Parts: sequence; C-alpha cells; structure tokens
Amino acid sequence: MPKLSVIVPFYNVQQYAPDTLRSLRRNARSDFEFVLVDDHSQDETPAILERAAEELSEVAQVRYVRHEVNGGLATARNTGLDVASGEYLTFLDGDDWLARGYLAELLAAHEELGCDFVRTDHVQATARARTVHRAPVGPRGQVLDPRAAILPADRSTSVDYAYAWAGCYHRRLLDRGLLHFTDGLRTAEDRPWIWKLHREAESFAVLSLLGVFYRRGVATSLTQIGDMRQLDFIRAFDQVIEETAQDPDADSLLPKAVRTYCAIIAHHLSDESKWEPAVAKELRLRSAAAIKRMPQDALGDVLDTMDLNRSTQLRRLRRRASSTKAAA
Repeated sequence: MPKLSVIVPFYNVQQYAPDTLRSLRRNARSDFEFVLVDDHSQDETPAILERAAEELSEVAQVRYVRHEVNGGLATARNTGLDVASGEYLTFLDGDDWLARGYLAELLAAHEELGCDFVRTDHVQATARARTVHRAPVGPRGQVLDPRAAILPADRSTSVDYAYAWAGCYHRRLLDRGLLHFTDGLRTAEDRPWIWKLHREAESFAVLSLLGVFYRRGVATSLTQIGDMRQLDFIRAFDQVIEETAQDPDADSLLPKAVRTYCAIIAHHLSDESKWEPAVAKELRLRSAAAIKRMPQDALGDVLDTMDLNRSTQLRRLRRRASSTKAAA
C-alpha cells in the first residue's frame, strides 16, 4: 500500500505538463503513488504522459488513466480517487508544480498531527511574479475542529480557501465518502467539496508549509474563459446551500453560505466584459433565479450588512426575480 497518492488531472496542458511532471520526479519515493489522469486531451499531453509514466515508474508507483471523453476537473479527480490506493491522498493540477521535497514534508507533518486532513499555504505564480497566499486560519500546527473554522460569516474563513491541492487527506475520509467531487461540475467544483469536509470531518490542521506553485493566467483555464461552463458556479453553490440547510447547525452556518454565494455572484456580475454576450445575459437570469432560491431571511440579513455597491446590485436582481414571479 503506498503511503501517499498524488492525483494529477491533465487537460490540454502540453506547454506546462513537463514542469509538473519534473516536480513529481523531484518529490518521488518508492512508497509514493502518482495517479496521472488525462481528461481526453486533444494536444500532445497524452504522449507526454505516456513517456512520463514509464520514467516515473523507476522512482515511484504510477497509475496512468485516460478518459475516452472529456469530463472536466471534478470528474478527472474522481477517477483518480477511484484508483488511488494510498493511505494519504493529495492533489495537484496538471499546469502547477511542487517544490523539491514538499510531499515528504507534507506527509510527515500530517502523520505527526494524526488529524483527518491538513491545509497548507501556497505560492501563486503569474508570469514571473510570485505571491504567497495564506490559508485564512490563525492557529498553525494545531489540531482544530473543522466545523468551527467555517465561521464567522463576515470574514474570510477556511471554507473560502477551497483549493483541493493545498492540503493532504487521510484515506478514512475517502472511505466515508467525503473526498469525491460533484461529478460533471466544470467550475467551482471545490466549493461543495470544502464545505462538506468542514461540516463532516472530525479534525484538521493548518501548516505553515509552502511548496505548491499555482499557475495563474493560463489561457486554457476556465477562469480565463467566459463561456457557459463558468456558470456551473451556480450549481455548485446551490449544492452548498441545499446541503448546509440540512445540517443540525443550519441556523448558524447558512448566513455564511449565503454571504459567500452573494459575493461570488456580485464578483461575476462586476466583470461582465469577460463574458460572451449570450453568457452574460444567462448569468443575470440564473443569478436572479439563484437569489430567489436562497433562504430569504438569511439573504435579507446578508444584504443589510454588505457594502453598498454589492448590496445595491444584488437587491436589483432580487427585485427582478420578484417582478418576474409576479408577471408569471
């Protein structure tokens, strides 16, 4: 049984995959397993992965899986989870990379703490610029209650730091059904996932450990593409609201979920220039419908405490949803 499985989805990243794979080799150990999942790439990525799988097998355990159809990041990660056999699991995206020795440090810290999962800081790489991003949790190297880290509602908390690759997860979470992503989500797939982890896992910790380099500004990334796939954030946050509403602590947790959902809607509406015209129209329609679906008491409290620009924008959508209902 491998000690650690690293699940790495790839899709049309021939320019960046060699860096990712070299960083895996610099972290390799005989008891590490690298699960390489090609999500039906249409460029040279599959050929790169086939060669790399053979080379990496000299220094680590390797599984290479290729999808017959493109399913998106969530589905590719789920494929990796289904075949991974490690006692601990972590993720890496196919256009990011790791510092030398990072995985060994991550695993050692997690084993010492003995908790369900750990979260780490990361380095954002935009062209030649490097910026450190910290997980929004104060205590470091201490075992904490994941549910307590969801709140307060009006501050950035651990559920807002949703990067799956910024952490490590014990296999018992996989056995409990807490590590799979919502199949088919094309964006914001990590939002329902991180909320479920914090609601249902029993313990976690945050490490002051840097070693993941997150590449921003990649042209093929969905964060750079304003098409219909981006609107999956609505389905993702609908799931967060629905599942949190079933929680025994729904009264205290829902305001945080609603506030985050509203903030994401406002963010997307404020940058309509990146959207194709038909998508921008659909964004407004779906956002208005989403606001109508939210718990209205919690929504009212959130709008009363948000900044003026965002609250005005969201109230306008709320009125549009109400007038549409009345007309119908």
